[in-house]
Amino acid sequence: MDERLELMIRCALESGKIQRKYYQKRFGIRHKGEINLVTDVDIACQARILDLIKGRYPDDDIIAEEKVNRYDGKAGRWIVDPLDGTTNYAHGYPFFCTSIAYEESGIIEYGVVYNPIFKELFTCKKGEGAYLNNRKISVSNVTILKNALLSTGFPYDLPTSGNNNINHFIKFLYRAQAIRRDGSAALNLSYVACGRFDGFWELRLNPWDTAAGCLMVEEAGGAVSNFSGRPFNIYEDDIVASNGNVHTALLGVLQEER
Repeated sequence: MDERLELMIRCALESGKIQRKYYQKRFGIRHKGEINLVTDVDIACQARILDLIKGRYPDDDIIAEEKVNRYDGKAGRWIVDPLDGTTNYAHGYPFFCTSIAYEESGIIEYGVVYNPIFKELFTCKKGEGAYLNNRKISVSNVTILKNALLSTGFPYDLPTSGNNNINHFIKFLYRAQAIRRDGSAALNLSYVACGRFDGFWELRLNPWDTAAGCLMVEEAGGAVSNFSGRPFNIYEDDIVASNGNVHTALLGVLQEER
């Protein structure tokens, strides 16, 4: 196995051990915003991941959620979300993960997403496909939006921001078969990759939310873009991912005027 991917998997599994250890137990919780949480578990997971990366690749740059970051797209960059779905974790809701990607010269080359409660490890390497627990995965074959199960999320400042996804959510309620909103963009993207969801959209996300998952979808045969249909860039903040078959229909709804 490629040594970078091997290290990413080790980082995700070690982070998962920490998450399982403290799951539904007492731990410190703080607010980064009115409803945006960070826990002691986020910090512990990130510290372990960064130690492992720096021990093997001390000169590589790292973007991680719980630290100050630069978004300048330099080569040799690890992109880490130690605990995606912190609010879920804090409430004992078992939908959260660790997400790690590696970017080289502006291109995402590797991605790993791990849910320690379900023990599901999603991995991908550019040009070599996507896998769930070592089994190759692919996107769904749904072709009609009305038959599609979609997923999405909302920004933390939803009550005060007009750019809050409510308008899109309402439209898709009438156009799709159903929508799920379960609090982890990285897992939502991985679920598109393995065919559980047929499409996903969200706005105002960060690189650590999408870097691993977007490559996962592409390597599983799906499509990823921004709301305008242009190639997705993790340093932008809106994303549409799908099985490819319903992508045009998703974009059509997202581009409708309010």
